[in-house]
Amino acid sequence: MNKFWIIASDVYKKNVKSVAFLIMILVPFILLGVIYLAGSLASGSSEINNVGVISENQELAQQMESIKNDDFKFKYISTEKEAQKKLKAKDLDAFLVLTVKDDEITGKLYAESSLGTVTELTINQMLNTIQSSINASKLNLTPEQVASLNQPANFSKTKVSFGEDGKMTTGQDNTMILFGVAYALSLVLFMIIVSYSSIIAQEIASEKGTRIMEVILSSTKAQTHFYGKLTGVVLVALTQILIYGVSFAIGYNQLKDMDFVKDFLTNFSLNDLLGSFLAYTLIFFILGILIYSVLAALCGSLVSKPEDTAKAVQPITYLAMIGYFIGMFLGTTDPQNIVIKVTSYIPLISSFIMPIRVANETVSTAGIFISIGTLVIFGIGLTMFSATLYKSNVLVYNEGGMIKSLKQSISILKNERKKTV
Repeated sequence: MNKFWIIASDVYKKNVKSVAFLIMILVPFILLGVIYLAGSLASGSSEINNVGVISENQELAQQMESIKNDDFKFKYISTEKEAQKKLKAKDLDAFLVLTVKDDEITGKLYAESSLGTVTELTINQMLNTIQSSINASKLNLTPEQVASLNQPANFSKTKVSFGEDGKMTTGQDNTMILFGVAYALSLVLFMIIVSYSSIIAQEIASEKGTRIMEVILSSTKAQTHFYGKLTGVVLVALTQILIYGVSFAIGYNQLKDMDFVKDFLTNFSLNDLLGSFLAYTLIFFILGILIYSVLAALCGSLVSKPEDTAKAVQPITYLAMIGYFIGMFLGTTDPQNIVIKVTSYIPLISSFIMPIRVANETVSTAGIFISIGTLVIFGIGLTMFSATLYKSNVLVYNEGGMIKSLKQSISILKNERKKTV
């Protein structure tokens, strides 16, 4: 047990003190700062687009010119030739040619580059509004009648539940905020898997490639070395998560009294967020980290050279990507899809998908526990299998790839067992 903690402690200290770990810690904070700064600069220094308006209908042109907008302004131009000159001279960012035929407005925007989707959609909506006014005048509709026609339907969603007596009760719908939390944790899980899979595989592959592994295994058991390496790297990952958790708690404590935070918190119940949903999500999150760590250690023990580590962790990255993208796309657009239902019970990708289903409330408590149980059983089986093969794996130097190395390791293990029998 003493050797186990020596190995784990050595791996932990070496990685925590590294520059790479410091960069991993700081990157999310730097990104948030850059996004905030970019947003502040964009909102404070956005240029107004000048759009020329050309139309034989003077009334329509004046109506467009009178429209005030923070992103662009219209300026009446008498001829299209003049508008082209101004556009070429950069006095205009674009010009809009409007024609009216049989009380139908046709608008055509000319620009050297895009004004942005929002601006172009806004101009289109303005023309639609003017067209609606013209149509209303033709039908002799009053402004009140026009407003009545444009009145949108009221739509809302109410969460319901049924008690033991069969009566339906209504409650607060927190699906969107729960989905946001599940999605954020899935993204963090994906980033941790990609980052730490390489670290674990490199830890093992580097010792194997320099043949130090043979010396190490002469003084300690292979399984002790395997679990020590694995534990050390997992503790590094948990340290990073703890730092983020503490940072979030400090940030929340500093911002909780601000008006926009109070307004945001009034839209959902913290009891629902901090209750069973968060517990289930964290269970899948932690199990996902542990299982992918074991898989990374197995893959790292199968390569012959440290340079092959990147190839070794590629399958792990692909598996994580499959789970992440299924949860992200189907979880948003079609949470009742059979694909997301089936994959939420498949180990290795269920850690990404099941929390999305829990957030969307499309799975029962029994289904959640079945998925957790499957994940735990698979994780234990994978860990035992990897630890058993570890001694054979780290002593096999096969240039034929991971599959051939795995087959050779299994063959060596079978031969050793026959000898003991």
